[in-house]
Amino acid sequence: MNASPSDLDPVFSIADLAQEMDITTRTIRFYEDKGLLRPARRGQQRIYSRADRTRLKLVLRGKRLGWPLDDIREMIELYDTPDGERKQLEVMLQKLSNNRSVLQQQREDIELALRELEEIEERCHHQLRQS
Repeated sequence: MNASPSDLDPVFSIADLAQEMDITTRTIRFYEDKGLLRPARRGQQRIYSRADRTRLKLVLRGKRLGWPLDDIREMIELYDTPDGERKQLEVMLQKLSNNRSVLQQQREDIELALRELEEIEERCHHQLRQS
């Protein structure tokens, strides 16, 4: 259900958020279609609240970390539950630990691949010098 922002809360248009977050309005509509944002409506116009703006920041942060949208949704929904902030932080710590492990493994894989490339390159140079 779309909440209607009060007259005292700042509201943002889709263009405002797109410009501030340096993303396209299409991206914002995509996140809305996925249920991650729920702006109020005035006719055809979307009206985003401060909470919507915060949710969008969380979505973009999650995407930068490489999290799937389902994980991002879980984090956002946890915040709205009793003891939500604590639970959200516990889940966030677990996800960060998992993410760190994956990135460390990827770094090790990249370092190994770079060493192999250097060895092959050196062999190629050696063979060229021999011919």
